[in-house]
Amino acid sequence: MTEKFALPAATIIEMLKDARRRTLDLVADLNDEQLMGPQLDMVNPPLWEIGHVIFFHELFVLRELGEKKLLLKGAEELYDSFEVVHDDRWQLLLPTKEGTLAYAQEVQDRMIQRLESQEPSAKETYLYLLALLHEDMHDEAFTYTRQTLEYPQPKYSTNHTAGKFEAGAGALPGDVEIPGGTYMLGAVPQQPFVFDNEKWAHPVEVKPFEIARAAVTNSEFAEFADAGGYEREEFWSYGGRTWLKKSGAKQPVYWRQDGKNWQRRHFDTWLPLEENLAVIHINWYEAEAFCKWAGRRLPTETEWELAASAEPASGVQKAEKRLYPWGNESATSEHANLDSNFIGCVDVGAFAKGDSGFGCRQMIGNVWEWTASPFYPFPGYIVDQPYREYSAPWFGYNKVLRGGCWATRSRLIRNTYRNFYLPHRRDVFAGFRTCAK
Repeated sequence: MTEKFALPAATIIEMLKDARRRTLDLVADLNDEQLMGPQLDMVNPPLWEIGHVIFFHELFVLRELGEKKLLLKGAEELYDSFEVVHDDRWQLLLPTKEGTLAYAQEVQDRMIQRLESQEPSAKETYLYLLALLHEDMHDEAFTYTRQTLEYPQPKYSTNHTAGKFEAGAGALPGDVEIPGGTYMLGAVPQQPFVFDNEKWAHPVEVKPFEIARAAVTNSEFAEFADAGGYEREEFWSYGGRTWLKKSGAKQPVYWRQDGKNWQRRHFDTWLPLEENLAVIHINWYEAEAFCKWAGRRLPTETEWELAASAEPASGVQKAEKRLYPWGNESATSEHANLDSNFIGCVDVGAFAKGDSGFGCRQMIGNVWEWTASPFYPFPGYIVDQPYREYSAPWFGYNKVLRGGCWATRSRLIRNTYRNFYLPHRRDVFAGFRTCAK
């Protein structure tokens, strides 16, 4: 928790309303059957997930600020994700869509009433932001759930195609050289809001390395698939071979061949494979196998963050670093593909204004990027209160991803943000960039 940082009530209210508009947009067109969906390991029933998001607001804001009575009777038995096991979420007697949305409105009204009555303290600001950013994360999950379940592309109530970028920007081949040295990995206390797994910056020795200017493209990954990459065991680790055998994967999950040409499913529509878009919906094992085939490797998360945030002119040794690849200015639609502005990936050569100091492009936005690093706590890690379950239960099992994707909210992402998924997940909006060996 950042004890000295407080936002004006009006700013928080607008962000809460904005997040809720996004949530409602992502579920507004879904019927009762779609709101439950099939029982799959990788998704939640959307109707349950809406309620979970709202319960989180009530539990970690209203309850923490002294309100003792839950607004929905039995909410803990329905929506506590650490008490209600995944497969049981389809069997619960959930409120209807109308009832769930009424619960959502009541909780938000109560929070806004509190904010309108007095300016929030630093602690209260932290709690509101925690709930808000949790909703942003689930809105990204709603988005990839729509992709997984082959629902139509979401329609937003506000204009999300206003961003300007070079049409047909194309590929961006080549590497940049990054000098070695002592790099301070992680967030610094001066940042206004960070999660516990980002704390705190600590020295890590890094050898000089070369990292790709851009993420791997569809055409590059198609070469791997066309070369029989999924059938050649020498490119796959033991874990990768185990996953291949279990999944039966022969190509990326939403790809198919039309004669000699590849197609890609975007929500409920099949499209010709766009050569220069970043490859997406790739899991860690697939990224690792591609690297072995290409004679490359995945960057560690230290290398990734260094390439994204270090100031080349002053050297790696300097403690100060950029909050975003382009500097400390908040993301706009000219810096990065975020906020569902384009409802999908763009060419890896787009958004030159978002380049890092070393010349790496799109290190924020477009696709989450797998790193070689397992998800572990930084030295001196302390669990943040009150959301003790945010990071600690997941250490050791997951791989670290960095940078955000096209559906990530710009207020959530920064160079130090650490995402984490199990290495077999390819429903999420993940791709990767590579390093020279």
